[in-house]
Amino acid sequence: MRQLGVMLDEAFAPDNFCKLVSMSAFRQSVEAMIPALRRYARALARDADIADDLVQDTLVRALRSERLFLGGDVRSWLYTILTNLNKNRRRSLARRPQFMPLLDNNPDASGTEAEGRDIARALSTLVEEQRSVLLLVMLEGLSYREVADIQGVPIGTVMSRLARARAHVKASLEGERAPLRRVK
Repeated sequence: MRQLGVMLDEAFAPDNFCKLVSMSAFRQSVEAMIPALRRYARALARDADIADDLVQDTLVRALRSERLFLGGDVRSWLYTILTNLNKNRRRSLARRPQFMPLLDNNPDASGTEAEGRDIARALSTLVEEQRSVLLLVMLEGLSYREVADIQGVPIGTVMSRLARARAHVKASLEGERAPLRRVK
């Protein structure tokens, strides 16, 4: 019983109490980001189960590494973790053969359903780096600077990837083939 009293006194000492309060605030910030992380992961992975696994792994890593968080924007830190986990997952998948599901071409689908499929198809044909930049900016509303920090690239690269992604999606939706780049 005496040890419990000593532990409580240590926990509620001014320095330790501030740490407990800040940990609680950190965990609340992380918890508040779960819906946005799920939305981004589902758009990025294009599979609900894989997306849920990515979010769970992101949360586990963030909470385990809480002491490493030096302050700043929790949102960018979490997106960085999720993005890196997805890159690692894709590298692992690149070493294995892939089976592509047959697309459902239902001519009786309603207009919005068909448009949704067209958009999903256009997004699926994007290069991974372009798709993730497009999703972070357009879906999650992050600034170019935040995306550059998450991706670990210069802001100009983010702008270039975003412009190429937008042009590709627009061309896909209009039924055009994406123009090939001329290499000298």
